[in-house]
Amino acid sequence: MTLKLWGVRGSIPSPGPTTVRYGGNTSCASIHLPDERVIVLDAGSGVRNLGRTLFGKKSPVYMLLTHDHWDHIQGFPFFAPIYEAGREVYMFPAKSGHAMMCTLVMQMDGARFPVTEDELRSTQHCVTNTHAEAWFASHGLSLRRISTNHPGGCYGIRIDEGGKSIVYIPDNEMKPPREQDRTTSFDAFVKFCAGADVLMHDSQYTPADYPLKKGWGHSLWSEGIELAAAANVKQYLMFHHDPDRTDDQIDAIEAEAKALMQKKNPSVKVNAAREGMTFEL
Repeated sequence: MTLKLWGVRGSIPSPGPTTVRYGGNTSCASIHLPDERVIVLDAGSGVRNLGRTLFGKKSPVYMLLTHDHWDHIQGFPFFAPIYEAGREVYMFPAKSGHAMMCTLVMQMDGARFPVTEDELRSTQHCVTNTHAEAWFASHGLSLRRISTNHPGGCYGIRIDEGGKSIVYIPDNEMKPPREQDRTTSFDAFVKFCAGADVLMHDSQYTPADYPLKKGWGHSLWSEGIELAAAANVKQYLMFHHDPDRTDDQIDAIEAEAKALMQKKNPSVKVNAAREGMTFEL
C-alpha cells in the first residue's frame, strides 16, 4: 500500500502565508493498492488535489467517510473523477445503514452548490445496504472501524493489506466531559491501533486551547502520543491541526512530541502531518 496525505487541517480550510509548509486543506488521505484501486479517507478540501491525480484513470474509487461534518465532505463537488463518464465511485455510510451518507451528493442540490447530482457523469454507488466491513471483505480488503468520542458520531478506520496496516482517526476526544460522548475507552483505542505501521490521530489542541474547547470532540496532541506509545505503532502522524495553528507553532509541537515519545516509547517515529507526505508500506 501507499499512503498519501492531501489535507491535514481541521475545522475549516486555512490557506495563507503562515500555513504553507503543513498546508491549509481539510481532511483527506488516500491509500493506493497494488491493483490501482484507491481508497479515499474523507473528502475535505484536500480531495480536490487528489482528484486531479486520478482523473483519466479507469480504476474504481472507494470513498470512506468518518463522519458528515462539513470539513470532511466539502471537497467532494470538486473531486474530478465524479465528472468522468463511466467512472465508478463507491461511497460508504459514515453510520451503517444511514442514508444521510450521501451527504456527499446531497450537498449538490443547486442551492448549496450549482452543479446537481443529476449532472454528474460518473456512476456513483452509495453502499448503504450492508456493513462497509462486509463489502470490503467481499472485495478482498480488510476494513475495521471504531466509534470515536465526537459530538454527532465519528468512525476511526483501519485498513490491513499484505501484512501492513494504516489507522486513520481524525476527530476524537480522548476524555470527553459529557457522558453521551464517551463511546470508546482509551484501552479500546490501543487495541484497535495495536502494531499499526502508520497511525494518524487527531492532535488539534494544546493545553492552552483545551479549557475553552472541552467537549468539542478533539484531543490534546499529548493524548495522541500516549495512544501511539501504548499501541506500539511504527509511525505516528499528528494531524487535524487547528486552523489557527501556524507552521512555526506546529514545528514547536512536533519537537515537544518527539521529546515526549522518547520517554514513552523510543521505537515510535513521530511527525506532524503535512500535505504531500507519502508512505510506501
